[in-house]
Parts: sequence; C-alpha cells; structure tokens
Amino acid sequence: MSNSAETDTTDTTTATEAPSPDWWKSAVVYQVYPRSFQDSDGDGIGDLRGILNRLDHLERLGVDVVWLSPIYRSPHADNGYDISDYRDIDPAFGTLDDFDELCVALHGRGMKLVMDLVVNHTSDEHPWFIESRSSRDNPKRDWYWWRPPREGAAPGTPGAAPTNWESFFGGSTWQFDEATGEYYLHLFDVKQPDLNWENREVRAAVYEMMRWWLDRGVDGFRMDVINLISKHPELPDGPVREGRRYGDGYAFYAGGPRLHEYLQEMYREVFGGRTGLITVGETPGVTIDEAKLFTDQARREVDMVFQFEHVGLDHGVSKFRPRQLAPGELAASLTRWQEGLADVGWNSLYLSNHDQARSLSRFGDDDGFWHESATALATMLHLQRGTPYVYQGEELGMTNAPFDEIGDYRDVESLNHYHAEVASGTAAAEAVSGLGLMSRDHARTPVQWDASPSAGFTNGTPWIAVNPNHTSINAAAQYGDPSSVFEYYRRLIALRHERPVVAHGSFERADAGHPAIFAFERVLGAERLLVVVNLSGTEHRPEFAPELVERWGGAEVVLTNAVTDAPPSTPSELLGPWEANVFARSSAE
Repeated sequence: MSNSAETDTTDTTTATEAPSPDWWKSAVVYQVYPRSFQDSDGDGIGDLRGILNRLDHLERLGVDVVWLSPIYRSPHADNGYDISDYRDIDPAFGTLDDFDELCVALHGRGMKLVMDLVVNHTSDEHPWFIESRSSRDNPKRDWYWWRPPREGAAPGTPGAAPTNWESFFGGSTWQFDEATGEYYLHLFDVKQPDLNWENREVRAAVYEMMRWWLDRGVDGFRMDVINLISKHPELPDGPVREGRRYGDGYAFYAGGPRLHEYLQEMYREVFGGRTGLITVGETPGVTIDEAKLFTDQARREVDMVFQFEHVGLDHGVSKFRPRQLAPGELAASLTRWQEGLADVGWNSLYLSNHDQARSLSRFGDDDGFWHESATALATMLHLQRGTPYVYQGEELGMTNAPFDEIGDYRDVESLNHYHAEVASGTAAAEAVSGLGLMSRDHARTPVQWDASPSAGFTNGTPWIAVNPNHTSINAAAQYGDPSSVFEYYRRLIALRHERPVVAHGSFERADAGHPAIFAFERVLGAERLLVVVNLSGTEHRPEFAPELVERWGGAEVVLTNAVTDAPPSTPSELLGPWEANVFARSSAE
C-alpha cells in the first residue's frame, strides 16, 4: 500500500459551494473506463495521468460528475472488478499521488469525482480471502460464503456443489477448494469470491474503507451490484430452465432479507453528517416498486438506481442471441419507469456503460443514419426525468468494433460464452458472431481522440484494438463543428443546466399516433418542454391530439438535430429518419 490510512491526504477543495441536497438531479455524469480512456506512458493501458491530460475535453463537454470504473489494485480477471486492495491504486493506472492530483484538478474545474465501489465480492488475491481460505478455523473464514459439498456427494465431483446456481459468467457459482474441502460462492468469476455481509466485521471493514476514500476527497460512489449483498441464508437451489444445466438462483441471492437494513446502516455509518455527495446503486433485476424503496430519500439508502430493464429488451434466448426490438418497445419501457418513479424515487438515465455494447449500434443506426440516430437517442434520454450518464465516447458517436475473430476479444464474459458454446457443439464462427453485437468489449475499445494510427490513445500498442472508424469518428474532427455529435451533446447538457424543467419537471407521455415516435412533455410551473423524437429510419408525421397542437402552436424550437436552415414551425411537421426536436414555451405566454 503506497499510503496509509493515517496519512493526512484530505482534499480540502470542493466542487461546488453549498450544494443543494439534491444537486445531482441537475447534474450530468460522465463515466470513464480508465483502461481505455487515455494512456500517458506508452504501455497501451489508459491511466490516471492520461485522464488528467484530457480534462479539457470533459470541461468542454460540460459534465458535472466524473465516475471512474475501478482503479484499485487488482489481478484484472474482470478488468478491475476483482479488487485485491481497496486502499491502493493498481500500478497499471498510477499511484495514490496521481489519484489525489486528479481529484484536486477535477474539483478545481467544478466537477465531482465518484468511485466505483465493488463490495459484493473481492479478488481471490485479496488478503481477506487469502486468510479465509487458509483454514476452516481462521478468524476470517466467515467473511466469505463457504459451504460443504452437497450431502451424499463426493467433494469436487459434478453435482456436488452446495447449490445448482449458475454464475453470471457461466458455469457454477461454486468453486471447490481442495485445501479445506469446502466450496466458496462466486456469483461472477471464479476469482471473485462473494463477501458474507451477514458478518458484522465485514460490514465494518467496508464502511471504514468507504470513509477513508471520502476523507481523501471522493464525492460519492457508484455501488456495483449492490442489491446482491444480502443472500437468502439457506442458499436453496434455483429453478432450472429447459435446456439449461444450472439453476437460476436470482430469487435467493438478490434483494435478500437484510438488504435495506445494510444500506440504511451504510448510510448512517458512512454518509451521515456529510453533504454534497452522490450515491448510485447498480441493481440488476430491480423492479419499479423495489427502486422506490432504494431511492425514497426518507429511507436514506441511495440517491438513484441503475436498473436494467431497457438494456435487456433485446436479449433473445440469451444475451448473445439478441432479437430485433419492435417499434416503440424501448420507449414503452422507459415510459414505465418515468411514470413509476414520478412521485417517489429517482432513476439513472443511460443506454451505454462498460457492461453494454455501444448503444448507437444496438438501438440506433450506426451506418446509414449515424449522426441522426446518435443525437436522437441522446435527446430522448437526456430530457427525461432522472440523472443522465454519458459513457466515454458516446458523445463522439462511437460504435461497435468490427471484431470477427475470438482473438480480438478480451472480456471474460465473452470468452467464457465462446468456449461454452464451442464445447456444446456450436461452430466457432457462429459462436464469435454472437459476440458481434453484444460483447462488452465493444464499449471498451480506446476512446477515439484523433485520426492517428492509435486514435491518439497511446504511443504504444493498445491493450485492445482501436476501432478502425476512428479516422472519421474522433474528437479532433468534431470540436467546434456545430453539426457534430460532440457539439450536439454540449447543447443538450447545457439545456439541462439552463432550464430547471429538465431536471425537476414532471414527465407526461404524449401520443404521437405512431409507435416509432417517442414524444413527451416536461412541466414545471409555467415552464414546458415538448420532446418529439423519431426512433426509426423512416419518415413519420406525428398525429397529436388537437389540444396539444393548439397548446404548442408558435412554440420556440430550442434544440433540433435536423440539418436545415428552417427549424420545424409546429410539432406536427413530418419527421425525417431519426429526427429529434425540442420545443419550449411558458404557459404564461
């Protein structure tokens, strides 16, 4: 560890003066995946000094919060989501001194810094787990989930695992440890053993670590799979779907009986008495009613959730065998969440992150209508009620990479899927094709800064290939070009900052007469916005109710992605493919 907890490294700067308690409702969050953002030393891996060198980009974009994917010390079985030391920076990314410099620099530019908090599991190389697996009577044995083989089964043989659960990354969630004759639980990779939050000492150690980072200057946490920290203590078998080898244990490892107790305890022990922070709970599988419990401010758990309904819509029989969405299906899901959290709760607005393939390739048209669909998707997302997130490169219109060989991929989930498919008899080419749209690696190709051979990301060999379209899609080519995706994002972000109705107004879906048109009104007192977006590659004319047409007659167009000298005069005008228009007016007019 390069700095001890006793060292006084507290950052005394602040990102904003006397922030309001719900400042994050008006904020825009930018996610940095450090490994792929900017390399500063030529080793082909992005790092903290690289982020420091690109702060002008973030400030120019206008974002308020920078969320860093894990930068802790890690063996990188899951690209940093397997942490071996919570209080040190992985040498691939730099040092704690580099981190402190970045924190101060962000605050100096008026931006806050959020860390990724991964406390459902650690690395199997974390000292806690090394102790835990050393013997059955070690004091830290109960810091993880250890269980004997299934009754009557020979240890380490097929069917002997304590439960039949399937891992998120494929295979069993249990790994047999020959030294102690028991199995440990890992919901994700075999090198990511799950912490046992039932143990009070585990929780105390996690809370102490979190306070240490806050004292260092961090402004909050995005909490990885936080709804998995409470398991059903009996760990029963899950149902096995037809054609599957393993059972689905979700009902027993997600949303467990003590989850809300733990989150409320975390709030008291870590965040109580502190101001200006942001807490985000990643909650796979969460329902609207559950999200209300997480984000009801009176309950003091988290500020907002990351829910997955909309990014699972295109999953077919599996994630890697996707299906085509029906017109209006994405908008219907987003509307459900808008209406469900209208009175209580708060949502994160996102289409892209490090775990999702590029949204432009999934939900838009990255070929014939690249610019139009990139800006249309951004418009309909950012102008909903909730806190919007920009994933690195999304503001440039980055797309999936044309990977066509398994050697192009790096992600553990993708590689595990490929090998499982091939082992089951699937042809190698078919197994690779399943990764072509949905692999997480598409989100992890280097940010495209310019048209040079490595896109300005590194002077060395990048850890994963640069998308060859960087010669035309890159930041340098878009800065200052009013017709670029980047400059459109700037205007969209500014709209949230300038108009309180975007952050605080109500959401009212408007029937436009065609499922491909996503239209909605935002209302805050006398302020109104009407957002009309064609989420398709064909022209459509909205057919609004007469009273809406009358209400919006003569309204100002405050944002459009249409390339025209004459913006639309009414919301009922014919929409081109992927056209997005935003109208504003005051009811006092």
